[in-house]
Amino acid sequence: MGSEPLIKHQSRRFAVISHDLLMVMVAWSLAFLTRYNFTMVESAWALVWQTLFVVVAAQGIVFALMGLYRGLWRFASLPDMWNIARAAAIGILAISLALFMFNRMEGIPRTVLLFYPVYLIFLLAIPRIVYRMWKEHGLNLKNVVGKKHVLIIGAGRSGEMLVRDLLREGVYQVVGFLDDSPNLKGARVRGIPVLATVAAVEEVIAKYPVDVIMIAIPSANSQQMRRLVELCERAGVPFRTLPRIQDLVSGRSTLTELREVAIDDLLGRDPVQLDWEGINQGIAGKTVLISGGGGSIGSELCRQVAKLGPARLILFEKSEFNLYTIGNELKNEYPGLLFHSLLGDVCDAAAVSHAMKKYQPEIIFHAAAYKHVPMLEQQVREAIRNNVLGTRLMAQTAAKYRCQTFVMISTDKAVNPANVMGASKRASEIYCQALNTQVDTQYITVRFGNVLGSAGSVVPLFKTQIASGGPVTVTHPDITRFFMTIPEASQLILQAATMGSGGEIFVLDMGEPLKISYLAEQMIRLSGKMPGEDIEIKYTGLRPGEKLYEELFYQQEDLIKTGHNKILLARSTKSEWGVVEKNMAMLQQACDTFDEEQVQTILHHLVPELREQQAISSSGESNVVEFNRA
Repeated sequence: MGSEPLIKHQSRRFAVISHDLLMVMVAWSLAFLTRYNFTMVESAWALVWQTLFVVVAAQGIVFALMGLYRGLWRFASLPDMWNIARAAAIGILAISLALFMFNRMEGIPRTVLLFYPVYLIFLLAIPRIVYRMWKEHGLNLKNVVGKKHVLIIGAGRSGEMLVRDLLREGVYQVVGFLDDSPNLKGARVRGIPVLATVAAVEEVIAKYPVDVIMIAIPSANSQQMRRLVELCERAGVPFRTLPRIQDLVSGRSTLTELREVAIDDLLGRDPVQLDWEGINQGIAGKTVLISGGGGSIGSELCRQVAKLGPARLILFEKSEFNLYTIGNELKNEYPGLLFHSLLGDVCDAAAVSHAMKKYQPEIIFHAAAYKHVPMLEQQVREAIRNNVLGTRLMAQTAAKYRCQTFVMISTDKAVNPANVMGASKRASEIYCQALNTQVDTQYITVRFGNVLGSAGSVVPLFKTQIASGGPVTVTHPDITRFFMTIPEASQLILQAATMGSGGEIFVLDMGEPLKISYLAEQMIRLSGKMPGEDIEIKYTGLRPGEKLYEELFYQQEDLIKTGHNKILLARSTKSEWGVVEKNMAMLQQACDTFDEEQVQTILHHLVPELREQQAISSSGESNVVEFNRA
């Protein structure tokens, strides 16, 4: 604290103490006046002045011991009033004892001891209440000209707390609340009226001056948020929202952090309920290694694992910048965390072996992978080398150094893959399941769809296109994808890791698939523009290896419920270890000699569905091009 703020703080404290001690004098005098019916004789006044120092000293000590000066007047509340009442009650006992020692309470009427605490409570409480009202409701005669006029949606506890903070800041004029609760119709919250239901937002905007709408419903689900946003957009007024309830609970945000509505609010799902006790038992006190620890999923896994108190956290990452970024974040957010940042490639046998030998991880989350579909279609050898052979090397080395659990992050593109990226992840699934039958390490696969905002996903691309004025490019009007948020995916990965015993493929419940065209439209609207008018949506045709829709499981896989309603177990036919390992060895040789044709051939042997889906995709693609020409 600088010298000026410190002096200001001390002067305020001195003023408050002086006020309270002055009120002690007034209360003591009023108690005597009341006793004598406000016709005090000279001898009574003499007794007041004679005992006043003792009374002030005794009561002042009680004030200090009761912590009366820790609270701020502008935040005065019921607990502060209770503290004042206790200080007055204990004060009269201290005063009585002090006066008995001073003059045996000679000449002091006993009724004075009854009147004094009553007067003192009122004299201390009323100025505090008036000061708070003055601060919150503009009784300080500040000019309201220039203040932003605010309409708040949600008159519950969050709305009440928001309006209190807005009034305290003094730069907002709250016009009123909108709320659908019938119990709040015509009510007032902190003196501000509930004007109508949420559906009447346009009528309220037409009737009252409103500069900004603030949505104060942290518990709203995505469907409710979509409705609120559509109503606000129709009203044509800028809008902001409080953080979501899951962000408040996790500590990522506070209730006072107003922000723009994000695409996550509209497309996200209900908060995930996790067995944190079970997850904690599985992670706490163990050495955890995360490959691809600087990527979208890998970095969020680092954050989630860091909260659970691992013995050590090992970040294994190929990108120097990504490793530096997540390392700095962990250092600042979790100063007590023991972690090691390792630059390394999952295809580098020496680096992988060194990391496992040195740190002996008990749990490995394998999140390192290439995932850009069109790019990998043109670079088959690199896709297979990194995604398949890199996984093989990590999995084998984990078994060699007796790792307990190896969790591989897969994708919905591994189901009936129509592209090299999906086939590479399916081959990795097959390998981990087969290897699980040969060693003690438990190999668990977690399969899910797209995550909102991950590197290489459509969300960052659309943001860039919107910022540059468009057009926003969508491959096909009917293309759909599954989506979930990065934190949700990472938390469910942790949950699945603690549920598995080896050989399982867990499928995360992704909810309903979403049209990419709808995603584009909503992102344009959230930027304050209109799709088709301000920003064009351009359909470009399906890219090589791209399907209209993705699947989360094969038809022949039996889906079995687990102990968690968001996680399903896909029971599939396991491949014979000898066949799988032979194909893997051939893949390794083909990659070493850069024989991409041979790599393709072996990949089709490992994942025969690829050839079928590529044929379907090729015929579908030609139809799409013809459709676009029309």
